Amino acid sequence: MGIEFLLTAFVVTVSPGTGVVYTLAAGLARGSKAAVVAAFGCTLGIIPHLAAAIAGVAAVLHASAVAFQAFKVVGVLYLLYLAWQVVREKGAMRLDQKAEERPASYPRVIGTAVLVNALNPKLSIFFLAFLPQFTAPDDPHAALTMIRLGLVFMAMTFAVFTVYGLFAAKVRSHVISRPRVMAWMRRSFAAAFVGLGIRLAAAER
Repeated sequence: MGIEFLLTAFVVTVSPGTGVVYTLAAGLARGSKAAVVAAFGCTLGIIPHLAAAIAGVAAVLHASAVAFQAFKVVGVLYLLYLAWQVVREKGAMRLDQKAEERPASYPRVIGTAVLVNALNPKLSIFFLAFLPQFTAPDDPHAALTMIRLGLVFMAMTFAVFTVYGLFAAKVRSHVISRPRVMAWMRRSFAAAFVGLGIRLAAAER
């Protein structure tokens, strides 16, 4: 594993995307524990893409316009659904001072976070193009090498997303005490999800 892989993986994980936006929203809405849970869920959402890349399913998505478009439509619809949830006064990501006291909501946070990353076809294609570059063509254990690299990528994703989420949780008290800021943050996250949905809708294979 070279420094090139670590640098590339770091740049990819730090770049804002659906997972980062959702982790930030969870941290603001429910606090530090939920932020870590969301980061963990987003990390788990990488597993289907890693498995798809290893199994060659990602190649099918890349080659088949119909398969890619179908997957993409589902992802776009889910991002729009998240935007609607944020805007709703009683939505799943509503900023609530007592939300941190309800650990029962954590499975829902994990489920949503997993879907946020799992329903992004570009992530599968990214793994298809990304991991093979760091696997020797004559490697007899190429699949194991890809798994190892994928696990490193997942660990880095969890670490970076956790930092994002804990930062959001840190400023949570300042947000909660200001209703106007709360409303502005909800609109901002809703707009971010809509924007990511539009970007995904315009994505090409």
